[in-house]
Amino acid sequence: MSKTISEKNFIHVQVKNKGTHQIEAGIALGDFAVGLKSENGSPIVAGIINNRLLDLSYPLDRDCELELVDLHSQTGLKIYRRSTVYLLLKACKDLFPQRRLMIKHTLSNGTYCEFIDETVNNVEVEQITRRMQEIIAADLPIIRKRIAKKEARELFDRQDKPDTVKILENRDKEEVHIYELDGFYEYFYGYMVNHTGILDKFKLLYYPPGMILQTPEPNDPELDQPFHEQSKLFQIYQEAKAWAGMLNTPHLGALNDIIEDGQIEDLIRVNEALQEKKIAQIADMIVNNPAVRLVLIAGPSSSGKTTFAQRLLIQLRVNGRRPVSISLDNYFVDQKLTPLDEDGEYDFEAIEALKLDLFNDHLIRLINGEEVEMPIYDFKKGCCLDKGINISVPAGEPIIIEGIHGLNDKLTWSIPREQKFKIYVSAITQINIDYANRIPTTDCRLIRRIIRDSRTRGYSALNTIKRWPSVRRGEEKYIFPFQENADIMFNSSLVYELAALKPLAEPLLREISNENREYVEARRLLKFLSYFRSISSQPIPPNSILREFVGGSWFDV
Repeated sequence: MSKTISEKNFIHVQVKNKGTHQIEAGIALGDFAVGLKSENGSPIVAGIINNRLLDLSYPLDRDCELELVDLHSQTGLKIYRRSTVYLLLKACKDLFPQRRLMIKHTLSNGTYCEFIDETVNNVEVEQITRRMQEIIAADLPIIRKRIAKKEARELFDRQDKPDTVKILENRDKEEVHIYELDGFYEYFYGYMVNHTGILDKFKLLYYPPGMILQTPEPNDPELDQPFHEQSKLFQIYQEAKAWAGMLNTPHLGALNDIIEDGQIEDLIRVNEALQEKKIAQIADMIVNNPAVRLVLIAGPSSSGKTTFAQRLLIQLRVNGRRPVSISLDNYFVDQKLTPLDEDGEYDFEAIEALKLDLFNDHLIRLINGEEVEMPIYDFKKGCCLDKGINISVPAGEPIIIEGIHGLNDKLTWSIPREQKFKIYVSAITQINIDYANRIPTTDCRLIRRIIRDSRTRGYSALNTIKRWPSVRRGEEKYIFPFQENADIMFNSSLVYELAALKPLAEPLLREISNENREYVEARRLLKFLSYFRSISSQPIPPNSILREFVGGSWFDV
């Protein structure tokens, strides 16, 4: 017998910026949110209670303070993108049941996807788009289910997804959450929306041999911006795919098997040798072009630029060259002259924070064989010391410059283009968790930085995660727009690295309590790392780029 209104249990939910609501206990977050609108009018895709991210199926069963998550946050955008990926996987399964789609990596303002061992054509991309639109129009439920791990493994085994089965084998829990969309099951390590009707903001573009899925971005909520070609970056992604194939690690399950079988040290040796060979090839390119006098190295935070520069210098010396390295840090303007960002804080990453005229004057004189007095910047005083150091460059030898503005010609405006060789360094992930769950390059770099900040600067993971959005804004503004200017790109990612970073990162992330907003991100990263089997950092060679973060490097990094 149903309860009368007076007999029902009610709770009070205080919604951030929307007052307090009295509702029936047990109602799902998504059902409650239907009656509300976000401040910006965009779809509500999740909620946050006590600094814990909760999906729309979460039952509201007690008094609480609730923050709604929409598409005007990075968290909300990730949920929307992941849900649209699920929609894409479903449409492909409906149309091409014998094919398997792999979600690969970001490219420009989209996510690149391709069928395993098969190409797609423009007509098929149009068919997939129409099928996605049909599923959206049907407004089908996306159901989150909690089932026994054994049952989930059997289910995905029937769907011929051995990569997903492998992941579940390594889960340390007896129950797992899976998602169902109209009889199609998938496993994701992040939340989804609860129905397809809100996933109407997407574009699917033909990009041979695969396609590009576009979903809302912070600076493009309505998908008004066109896709920007990044052929050089795409080429390095294809190289990463080839390396993963050579190392027999197309997905995380394969890597975990190698660790379990005791073969990880062999994989480390081969992976490191691949990188050393690539660095040697880049050195050969520089040596074979006698016009080159400046080698400019740039890339986003925690890409391993410093170690790469040292290893490149060694390879140039192997070729009989005598390169000289110059630090841009010594050319900062006095702190009081540093430009301010939108928050009124010093913007040390702005190119205007450098003494560009002095820097270019010194470059010209060094290239002409003169000696210059290079300034020494004192970061504690916020200005240069009264006395610098005298340096010169042997005739005809290259000058190596590493810094975030290396690919921006404004940095070296006085030097002819033919005298420059530009290198873009980034940690481009080579493997997926499984074919439906890619590993974002940004996550790898953040984990690297958390470990390095703790080891070298005494920063907590909390401090690093707090600063990360500012770091990312700087990259979007000062680095990524210039990456296609590079003459060559270098992938500093190592296929085994997250297995080695896991035991160092986990205790740092666990220090973040649920009293902090960053707890949401810490929990996400901890779950992400939980899929990896741990390995010791002992077998990592001392010249490895990874040593820049875990310690024990041959170089002063």
